[in-house]
Amino acid sequence: MTQQNIPETIPAIPDGYMKNALGHLVPRENVREQDLLRDQVAKTLASHALEINQKLAEFKKKSLGDIDDLVKISGERYGVTLGGGKGNISISTYDGKYKVVRSVADLIQFTEELEAAKALIFECIKRWSVGVNPHIQTLVGRAFAPGRNGQLKTAAVLDLLRIEFEDADWKEAMRALKDSIAANGTAVYVRVYERTGGSDQYKAIPLDLAAV
Repeated sequence: MTQQNIPETIPAIPDGYMKNALGHLVPRENVREQDLLRDQVAKTLASHALEINQKLAEFKKKSLGDIDDLVKISGERYGVTLGGGKGNISISTYDGKYKVVRSVADLIQFTEELEAAKALIFECIKRWSVGVNPHIQTLVGRAFAPGRNGQLKTAAVLDLLRIEFEDADWKEAMRALKDSIAANGTAVYVRVYERTGGSDQYKAIPLDLAAV
């Protein structure tokens, strides 16, 4: 007999009660007025945020679909089949005022070989401790300092590859660093730009809270 998955039900909160962050039921009359006001504001803003998040998801889906269709139509005109979902694409309005860019970027992760690269790099820094450029020390320190989420900052680590020294140990460290880089899928981005005035320069239309 096949066992059916029974959806888990969430107990309803009784009238006149509120659930606190610990999951305890508290009589509403015992909740401070300031806590009630804070709860109301937070719930209102969170509700709006969820709506915006949904609209952004719908916008991205539509954007990628429309660009994909445009690429396929272009291929059909010349009798070729194109996989529209891969590669960077830039499309503009006829007057050039707006530009939409679809970009595909590799998601990078580091293998265990990064530890070997790290050890080699710090050995170089230790050996060069007398007279080494302090900016190099700072750059190396930042590269291997974990971010808020505990993960390494990929861009900071990759920046080390830009530093060139005629030193065999450093070159070996950079070889280990390159070997530690592994692709872990791709991420697809949609960015919309608007031409600034009558110039050839474009500015991005912000689609994130930090940029507006």
